[in-house]
Amino acid sequence: MKRATKKKLAFLGGFAAYFGALWLLWGTPVVYPLKIFVVLLHETSHALALWATGGTVERITLNAAQGGATYGYGGSAFITLSAGYLGSLLWGVVLALSANTRRVRANLVVGLLGGLVAGLTLLYVRSVFGVGFGVLFAVALVGVAARLPLVWNRGVLTVLGMTSCLYAILDIKSDVLDRPELRSDAAMLAELTGVPTLAWGTLWIAVALVVCFFLARALWKKA
Repeated sequence: MKRATKKKLAFLGGFAAYFGALWLLWGTPVVYPLKIFVVLLHETSHALALWATGGTVERITLNAAQGGATYGYGGSAFITLSAGYLGSLLWGVVLALSANTRRVRANLVVGLLGGLVAGLTLLYVRSVFGVGFGVLFAVALVGVAARLPLVWNRGVLTVLGMTSCLYAILDIKSDVLDRPELRSDAAMLAELTGVPTLAWGTLWIAVALVVCFFLARALWKKA
């Protein structure tokens, strides 16, 4: 069997094993920190969209029930509300591709990510749980970047990236499609635009699935 074929089969096996393990462990404490991290990415995306459209971020909150909120004023409400789920999806794509691009030093990316989490936490997170989580997670990321080999840093980026992509899809399904009565980003966007909540949820999950397909294809080509 050719070496390239073996690498692609190993990629498929690893990909299937990862998603299988993530699925089985989804409701356990093992995956819990990853979920909270993705919630932080979601809220960070809202904050970045608010900044980018001329608004001001006042604070970010995270809670132990995997909830979060970004508070601010000004800017484009449409772009800011749209940025949460799609932003966490984009973060996932960037992290996953960074892990599999040889020109990028994975430990540098992990260290920068740790610094970003620390900075956002100290500047904007205003819930006790959120501050505690942000500081501990940032310290863990910086520790991984400083002390673990490159291959482990690539693994960390892959896990964070793929979990973020998967969680974006599952979160849209849970918060928007399964429970449209919740006051989610889609519900507030429906109030703003007159387009139904379910329409926004369907659009976002379609975008997420297409993006994940192209991400998987890109990673397959790199394998």
